[in-house]
Amino acid sequence: MRVQEIMTPNPACCTPQTPLLEVAQMFIDHDCGAIPVVESESSRRPVGIITDRDIACRAIAAGKNALSLTARDCMSTPCVVVVPEMSLAECCEIMERNKVRRILVIDKAGNCSGIIAQADIALRGRERKAAKVVREISRPTKNSAAVETRTT
Repeated sequence: MRVQEIMTPNPACCTPQTPLLEVAQMFIDHDCGAIPVVESESSRRPVGIITDRDIACRAIAAGKNALSLTARDCMSTPCVVVVPEMSLAECCEIMERNKVRRILVIDKAGNCSGIIAQADIALRGRERKAAKVVREISRPTKNSAAVETRTT
């Protein structure tokens, strides 16, 4: 199976200058939790990705005024990319290695042409492979270790 067979083609994109309020509205309008961030409206060359979690953690939880921020303030960079012709197995390995739940697909010119999420792999990929991807991506790292809570 190839990336192009399960990717969501032509995802909605924003620019680094897009206000977070518009990004949040894009999540609703397109029923998604991640928006590729591209250089400009005329270029779909990815420079990052912004997720609903990025906004929650980097803006809201940090006590910042989300209404005054842009995608640049919360986006994750660099973005991890694959190409449409790549095998799904190789794509999954890249997602696992980089611990990302979503990966951008770029065309030969380097422009964003699609996106693949864990859910795409789970719904359309091989069931056993999907479970492995979810397990590997979700495995805690030193940076994401759970905080132990004690009561006295």
